[in-house]
Amino acid sequence: MNQQFMAAVNQICAEKNISFESVMEAVNAALATAYRKDFGNKEQEVEVILNDGGTFATVLLIKEVVAEVENPNVEISLAEAKKMKKDVEVGDEIRIDVTPLEYGRIAAQSAKQVILQRIQEAERESLYEMFKNRENELLSSQIMRVEGETIFINIENHTVQLSPRDQIPGEKYYNGKRIKVYLDKVVHTSRGPELSISRTHPNLVVRLLEMEIPEVIEGDVKVKSIARDAGTRSKVAVSSDDEKIDPIGACIGQKGVRIQSVMEELSGERVDIIEWSEDPREFIATALQPAKIAEVIIVNGGDDPRVRKRAAVFVEEEERPMAIGKRGQNVRLASDLTNYELDLYNLEQLPAFKEKIKELSGTDRRMDDADLGGEAPETEASIEAAEASIEKEEGGEPGHWGGLTKAIVNKLEKAGYKTLEDLNGMDLKALEGIEGIGKASAAKIEKEIS
Repeated sequence: MNQQFMAAVNQICAEKNISFESVMEAVNAALATAYRKDFGNKEQEVEVILNDGGTFATVLLIKEVVAEVENPNVEISLAEAKKMKKDVEVGDEIRIDVTPLEYGRIAAQSAKQVILQRIQEAERESLYEMFKNRENELLSSQIMRVEGETIFINIENHTVQLSPRDQIPGEKYYNGKRIKVYLDKVVHTSRGPELSISRTHPNLVVRLLEMEIPEVIEGDVKVKSIARDAGTRSKVAVSSDDEKIDPIGACIGQKGVRIQSVMEELSGERVDIIEWSEDPREFIATALQPAKIAEVIIVNGGDDPRVRKRAAVFVEEEERPMAIGKRGQNVRLASDLTNYELDLYNLEQLPAFKEKIKELSGTDRRMDDADLGGEAPETEASIEAAEASIEKEEGGEPGHWGGLTKAIVNKLEKAGYKTLEDLNGMDLKALEGIEGIGKASAAKIEKEIS
């Protein structure tokens, strides 16, 4: 070996972010393997010692001193051992200098393969040690190369793959571009530890807000929940315990400069900041902005995960398209943000809805708007019965939805369907897979599109 070799070792250490000792261990193991291939066999125990300057290597063959030799590959007789070292005894180990003048071509190739393999193992171990305690962090990275739909990026001298499912739809990626990624977790695979990184995870938005907004990272403004449709729009609910702090204003910044920085990092994705409320009705109405909500009735609330949260939302006819949003995006994000399944109705349906609930609740007491806004009187059964009653009275939805009822149409529009033609080709099982559509509704839809 020479100075050029040592320079190459140092370069590997710098590029792969692994220790000098790890590389030299790999070199030692490789030279030992090369020696066995050209001059010995697999049974032999070989030790390689590199001098401090790395200019040459000493190869030592380790054998056990025995009274009677049974395996000459690993054993040596006491008489032979004493020729090399006078004070040796049975049971000792003796190291014999067997350094060859040069290695053969096959041995050199084997040494190269072993070195590369050991370096890869050391690199994976270094990757795990560096990132195992950094899950849920925001990481800076630079794109190294683009191969079809797969992006390879450099994170702190480690090459990491950004899979297509973790890329923002429509975002342009090119060599040298700097991007922020969210480290979801460090996972163990058959190929070793890998970083699970994402540009689409909702927490990427949260970490960007923390980076741009001091009040968020300091805890004066809290991110209570987030819903994201990566590449197009996100809704973030924030609050503050300090009455002097406006959580929305703190996030948006003067002339929108703070939130604009976040959106630029997300390639123009719109980020809506709304104020969180303990009152689910108020929170739901705010989450559906910019639509103006006339009334919200909580069907099932609480924190029991076994009970599906649900709310009925009433809007003016002209506000309905805005509440639903393009392909149902606005109501879908609001549902994710509030953790409520939201059913949209026209405001004119509200009196009949309330009347039916009063009838089904089995009480003659007067139920005003405040009562109906609470969680106690209503049950899911009563709300479904109220829906069915209204549908029966009003008949089917006219126009491009055929004879489907408004309640079914609401759910289809919420799922992003605009006309019956969008459902062509779907069988009964596929229709039942649409959120909010049960077997009975699926059968009605199938009948309309058949």
